[in-house]
Amino acid sequence: MRAFTLLSGKVLPLDRANVDTDAIIPKQYLKSIRRSGFGPFLFDDWRYLDPGTLDIDPTTRRINPDFVLNRPHHQGATILLARENFGCGSSREHAIWAIQEYGFRCVIAPSFADIFFSNSFNNGVLPVVLKAEEVEAIFQGVAKNPDAQFTIDLPAQEVRLPCGNAFKFDIDPGRKDKLIRGLDAIGETLQHADAIHAYEARRRAAAPWLFA
Repeated sequence: MRAFTLLSGKVLPLDRANVDTDAIIPKQYLKSIRRSGFGPFLFDDWRYLDPGTLDIDPTTRRINPDFVLNRPHHQGATILLARENFGCGSSREHAIWAIQEYGFRCVIAPSFADIFFSNSFNNGVLPVVLKAEEVEAIFQGVAKNPDAQFTIDLPAQEVRLPCGNAFKFDIDPGRKDKLIRGLDAIGETLQHADAIHAYEARRRAAAPWLFA
């Protein structure tokens, strides 16, 4: 998993509350068993003017010019900004895969659905919870200057605005440490590989019939 320490980039302002996982990545794309290839289908129903499936090349579809993701001045954004209860709905991990593959490394909102919140950490995307008025201040800042650079400082637990102000955010120390070190659940387990192999060797010697 890619480590997260400091991120500076543009913000994509998705001014919607209760964005559910079916809006993030619709159900027809869950047929794929891969963890990649979902970026072009992020916010699919809002992003395109005609329906899509895994069998349809997204580059052949008509885009919705009014949807914020398609506006030229928001291209290249790496921080996604939304309203409360982001990621509600089903537990599909594909939602965070699509967000990550599109290029977002951080999502800022006043609140998140619990499973989406956990899935974000597990996939190296930082979910930042700020007060509603702080989120509103960022929306207003992006509206004035879409090209403004915002900085997410995970070690300092700060969202720094172009004007120099900063908003502090809370994060579980264990999750923070794993993000900074780039460790998902598998990576964390593999840190103990020597101890695991030693245990397996002892177990094989003590009960060889189990390994026949």
